[in-house]
Amino acid sequence: MGDEKFDYQAVPIPSYAEATGQPSSSRSDLGDGTDVEREGLLARENRRDVPRGYHPPTVESARTSLDDLESAASHSDRGSTEELRRELDQMDVDDSATSRTGRPPLRHRFSKQLSSLSRALSNIQRPFQRYMPNFRFTINVGDVRSRLKDQGCIMLLRLFALLLVVSLVYVFFIADIFNINSRMAMGQQYSAASVENFIQGHINETNIAENLRRVTNYTHVAGTEGSFALSQLIEQEFHKAGFDEVSREEFQVYLNYPRQDGRRVAIIDPPNLAWEAKLEEDNAKDLVFHGHSKSGNVTGHLVYANYGSREDFKLLADKGIALQGSIALVRYYGTESDRALKIKAAELAGAAGCIIYSDPAEDGFVHGPAYPEGRYMPSDGVQRGGVSMMSQVVGDVLSPGWASTPGEKHRLSPADSLGLPKIPSLPLAWRDAQRLLQGLKGHGSKVPKEWVGGVPKVDWWTGDQNSPVVHLMNLQDEVERQPIYNIHAKIIGMDERDKKIIVGNHRDSWCMGSVDPGSGTAAFLEVVRAFGELLTYGWRPIRTIEFVSWDGEEYNLIGSTEHVEKEVDDLRANAYAYLNVDVGVAGPDFRVSASPVFERTVMQILGRLSDPYANATLKDLWEKKGSKFEPLGAGSDYVAFQDIAGTSSIDFGFEGEPYPYHSCYETYDWMVQNVDPDFQYHKILAQFWGLLLLDLSENLMLPFDMEAYGNSVGGWVKDLDAYAKSKNAKVDMQPMFNASAEMKAKTAQFQAWNNIWHDTVWGMGGYESNVMAVQRVNHNARMAKFDTNLLDLAEGGGIPNRTQFRHVIFGPELWSGYDSSLFPAIRDSIDTGDWKLTQHWIDRVAQVIHQASDKLLH
Repeated sequence: MGDEKFDYQAVPIPSYAEATGQPSSSRSDLGDGTDVEREGLLARENRRDVPRGYHPPTVESARTSLDDLESAASHSDRGSTEELRRELDQMDVDDSATSRTGRPPLRHRFSKQLSSLSRALSNIQRPFQRYMPNFRFTINVGDVRSRLKDQGCIMLLRLFALLLVVSLVYVFFIADIFNINSRMAMGQQYSAASVENFIQGHINETNIAENLRRVTNYTHVAGTEGSFALSQLIEQEFHKAGFDEVSREEFQVYLNYPRQDGRRVAIIDPPNLAWEAKLEEDNAKDLVFHGHSKSGNVTGHLVYANYGSREDFKLLADKGIALQGSIALVRYYGTESDRALKIKAAELAGAAGCIIYSDPAEDGFVHGPAYPEGRYMPSDGVQRGGVSMMSQVVGDVLSPGWASTPGEKHRLSPADSLGLPKIPSLPLAWRDAQRLLQGLKGHGSKVPKEWVGGVPKVDWWTGDQNSPVVHLMNLQDEVERQPIYNIHAKIIGMDERDKKIIVGNHRDSWCMGSVDPGSGTAAFLEVVRAFGELLTYGWRPIRTIEFVSWDGEEYNLIGSTEHVEKEVDDLRANAYAYLNVDVGVAGPDFRVSASPVFERTVMQILGRLSDPYANATLKDLWEKKGSKFEPLGAGSDYVAFQDIAGTSSIDFGFEGEPYPYHSCYETYDWMVQNVDPDFQYHKILAQFWGLLLLDLSENLMLPFDMEAYGNSVGGWVKDLDAYAKSKNAKVDMQPMFNASAEMKAKTAQFQAWNNIWHDTVWGMGGYESNVMAVQRVNHNARMAKFDTNLLDLAEGGGIPNRTQFRHVIFGPELWSGYDSSLFPAIRDSIDTGDWKLTQHWIDRVAQVIHQASDKLLH
């Protein structure tokens, strides 16, 4: 977007069907070139007298001009102007358009035309003003002929004026040519480039630092007083920004909380090894536990199972290690990244309980100095986290597929939920895990080299049925209907008010959460402030912007999922995009996971932002590092939007080396000392977020890259075919290749009309007809609907046995955890070894892709 004008030659306006078959490479931005003042944003007279918000001209402006015209004519004969008044009143012009909430699509141009009409009417009298006094002289009573003659002249003049009015009405309403340069100047004057510069220039790192300090002042686990207090702070910031609507959304969901005396990890046999873990961190501000863990009080022989993957447990079983009734000790990260799946694998192997510890080889001193000397996890640091089966059930585990609103009676029992683990678990620091690992010496067999961790003073053995006996107790408070609150705020769009761009960040955390999600929340609040300031200048987006602070994300993405399940029909119809930030800043490396439609606009924005220390743009660094857009996984609030509602989604932030993730050492001081002391990466994050939001909400043509989607799917199908061959799958993958080739061709054909629109509109000097506008709105809707059309909404659709997940391309595999996954229904079927079932899903997914591609053009 910018002020630059292009000297295109005018071309005929094609129909939509004709246009989609025409190639074009020209592209232009839509800046209006208006000079601005006050930070280069707005040039308005009498600013203090201008009401806040968008106030386009109304029919009253035409009436004022009519009054001027009447004053030049006879006050005794008002028939013609009164008729014109009635005609104007009957026109399809809504006086309520002056309200701050905007108006329906395309209606705005009529107010613009009325404004032009009123100016034309007021000018009609000017050429005749010097003559008109001659028609107002005093007439003698007896001079009837003279009076009739003069009145005849007046009538002729009025007839002439009326003809001019009719001509103007035809030009403005029948021809209906609309200047896109003026779209953003109706009641306000600014250019697209000036608005972008305003947002980029008004992001303040000092504000972000203060935001982070405020949101990390206390712990705020979901459903607790801390989370509620933080929700009030965010709600206050929404009100302070002056947004059009601010609301609180309540759900009542299943949550668990630890008891001070309800947790224990101890060696109870043999007596000479008796020992009990400290459990809590030295700076304990919150109790150590797993969200959604199973309550239980179990004992068993200790077995070390590396990362706790199914393959790790199988290796132990193949060695003859007894796993039934054991307490499995596993470490975080590695070949099984999802802590819930570690516990599930232990349960399937026969373990009675599971302990997950933080190994320094993954996030501790092995990488460098531990906190407070450095950034890494200290010896007493404990990684908390949710352990519900996110790949099986997302959202409230007692209401899979429907919203847990306060009045909802339909709920499962915890015992019947597929999302809850069946064995108890606790997280542990390596300081405590060291004693357990030392107790395994001489039991079982020496572990493979790749199983050796970084805990010092340990001989690494697997353990067996003769290992020390461990007592694992996890008795907790379980609340089946605990209130949580999402906080929503809207800026109503000026034109496409029902269509919305949604911006989200969760606020709940396991302790202080300076990285997850505090860094994202701090940037989120600064974006909110900047857009609030922008509103004070009368600016308003084309499409509605909705800001949301989610609750309960750490417990299985509850807040966002329940909202999507409650509003799914509206989201499928009207949500154009969802922008998510969770971990905002953990290092200097920018990352993006997204639907491919965002690829072009993301790269353009990265090209205008510079790394504060590398003397290069983020785009330069991205390309130098060979970074790529990653497919969406299953680890944050975009899941329900992308996989259930079919809203094109993006998740982004800065990543880096490991850190004290989900521990109480993830504090404001840690952030300042180790990652972003000057909050420059936070600032860039907020700038990127704001610019992306502007691009999606302000561009007349939705800036989606459909060609990138088509190209990506072709490569993903090749990867899927390679995976099937690696499993010796006896299936025909040709339907998927055919579907991907069709998608590639049709997305390229569809994308061509974007360029046609730019050539046509700019070829006419920046004017857009009603016909072209209708085609553009329809084109935008088809783009936004594409991910929705990739949902399998047929009877029995969705991933087998996990029908919440409807997207045929994105979604979690049963055992993929947080990792990005593609074509999950097909991959899960391949993993079963049932080739008939696999072929069924190959054919079904290919058919959905075919239908989605077809709907782009028809």
